[in-house]
Amino acid sequence: MAAGLKTIIALSFVGPSSLLLPSNLPLPFSPSPPPSPPVLAIGFLLVILSSALWHNYLPLLVVATYVVAPLPNWICGRCASADDFMESAGGAVVDFGRFVTGFLVVMGIALPALLAHCALIQYPAMAMSIVGGLLIYGTIISFTMFFQEEQEF
Repeated sequence: MAAGLKTIIALSFVGPSSLLLPSNLPLPFSPSPPPSPPVLAIGFLLVILSSALWHNYLPLLVVATYVVAPLPNWICGRCASADDFMESAGGAVVDFGRFVTGFLVVMGIALPALLAHCALIQYPAMAMSIVGGLLIYGTIISFTMFFQEEQEF
């Protein structure tokens, strides 16, 4: 578990290409792709800057919605246990988890738009907050899909 957590932290702030090969390894070709940007760090930077540049803490609410968004899928996926006798056991619970996750993702986009419409935040802060929040949520989902263990029968 600790190695997986270290890998997630390293991938989110360093990027995957710097973890592949040592830099002093002489090769006639470059087997790794060009360095990708640290997506999670850029997402947090955009959301923090959207708050700091306009002296308003309200765009930080987007981080809370995107961090909480994967939890209903995880909790409802654990509650809906697969049964050997019934294939569709717990389908409604999984669908409810997907519904709540979708609601939270849409709320992460709609909340800054609503705050900008009500003139509580500026429109550039809204754009930075939405883009940063989507980067954060996309990183969380990609890491959970990458480290998801397949169930054995």
